[in-house]
Amino acid sequence: MKKLVLLFSVIALLLASACNVIQDVVQPSAENEMIKSNLERESVPSVTAEQLETLSHDNRAFAWAFYNEIRRQGDNIVFSPLSLSLALSMTLAGAETTTETAMLEALRLTLAEEEVYPAFNALLLAIEASQQRAQSGEEEGYFELNIANSLWTQAGYAYKQAFLDVIARNYGTGIYNVNFIQDPEGARKAINNWVAEETEEKITDLIPPDAINDLTRLVLANAIYFNGSWMYTFDPDNTEKKPFTLLDGSEINVDMMVLGSEMLGYTQGVNYQTVTLPYKSNDFAMTLLVPDLGAFNEFEDSMDEEHLAAILADQGMEQIALQMPKFDFTSTVDANDPLKALGMAEAFQDGLADFSGITEEERLLITDVLHKATITVDEEGTEAAAATAVIVGLESMPLEPIPLVIDRPFLFVIEHQPTGTILFMGRVLQP
Repeated sequence: MKKLVLLFSVIALLLASACNVIQDVVQPSAENEMIKSNLERESVPSVTAEQLETLSHDNRAFAWAFYNEIRRQGDNIVFSPLSLSLALSMTLAGAETTTETAMLEALRLTLAEEEVYPAFNALLLAIEASQQRAQSGEEEGYFELNIANSLWTQAGYAYKQAFLDVIARNYGTGIYNVNFIQDPEGARKAINNWVAEETEEKITDLIPPDAINDLTRLVLANAIYFNGSWMYTFDPDNTEKKPFTLLDGSEINVDMMVLGSEMLGYTQGVNYQTVTLPYKSNDFAMTLLVPDLGAFNEFEDSMDEEHLAAILADQGMEQIALQMPKFDFTSTVDANDPLKALGMAEAFQDGLADFSGITEEERLLITDVLHKATITVDEEGTEAAAATAVIVGLESMPLEPIPLVIDRPFLFVIEHQPTGTILFMGRVLQP
């Protein structure tokens, strides 16, 4: 059975040394060993509902800010704001002074720095709870979500206990030791192998050979793999070639899927329509944002966290006869310039970057942030647990369906609905 697969590879933040400042903190361990705090991950972090909502709002604000920095490339886009936020927040745990302040601002984080990490832990626990409920369901369908973090560093380093404690208590991981100095290629292969394993071999060779060298000291990586069935699958027998209008007005033929008539979240605005497609786990859904012909650029310019929230709040359940294209593409994003533009240029600058919260053996700075994602959408999707609220909605009186033919460029957002966390987002200019 062909499955829908949505997966994000990893972001890797490569921190290189700038100058030597020796300070003994935590005894270093040998190559290929993991060093970790003795503390276990907090299963019930001290986080209020207000703090969790603030973090979710901030993450959405960062998602749109980052999207606005990369959308000028004029192509299809897919990326994972959550994965970017996770990897960068782990790096934030080692930032000090003005570097810390700049990273907080770039990530749009308004919580106090010491509140950020427990809030991320609470957010991940909420997502994991939805995942576990979905995977324990007995309905037909399939659902899988994997979120993994790892840190890779130079063997023989000494690390600050406070940094190790933050990573262990809130992200549930430690630091793998490799030898960037004597064997950068071996280190690169080890990290890429971890990425491939965590993404079911869908992402390979994430880090290119020239990204790691003997000056590399630390790589922080996050991987997200999502595999979920639609609540309402599209019949492959109804898929047929139909025209899709590109931004320049020309047309191409694409594989257009057809969904008969289902109760879906829907709204129509001045120059757009939106529709939300639930997965078998009703905590997760994809929202398609479809501007009218000729209105894509204007609509895209208007989008931010507040606009998306208003659109979703305005959605009502309507009977929809949907046609939408299959799509399958990969995005590779050089995140350095977007992050610098968002305000964290200091973290990349020799002599200014301050990651002394990690170690004081050497001065560290970020040299690269590598981001890669791929998405495939087809008729079936994958299998998952029940979505009770949507099933009840289907039992209402039949209505005349609203026709929605997505035959023009559109945006998409995949959310964990209980927290409003954006797992994936992007746009489709050409399926």
